[in-house]
Amino acid sequence: MVTGYYHDVIRLLKEAGFTYKSCVGSHEKWVSPLGFTVIVPKPVKSRHTANAILKQAGINHKID
Repeated sequence: MVTGYYHDVIRLLKEAGFTYKSCVGSHEKWVSPLGFTVIVPKPVKSRHTANAILKQAGINHKID
């Protein structure tokens, strides 16, 4: 059973220094130490969506 990738994405964002800013509906805003924002849907059901979020955040990690 696939549980999704939300927790993996959030763990990697926190390790990169991102902080939670707010939530609108089912989407969360996370802010980088450099000041840019990444939107994370909750839940992240697709591996491809998870990898796209990480790429947008500048995190060099792929979820397999």
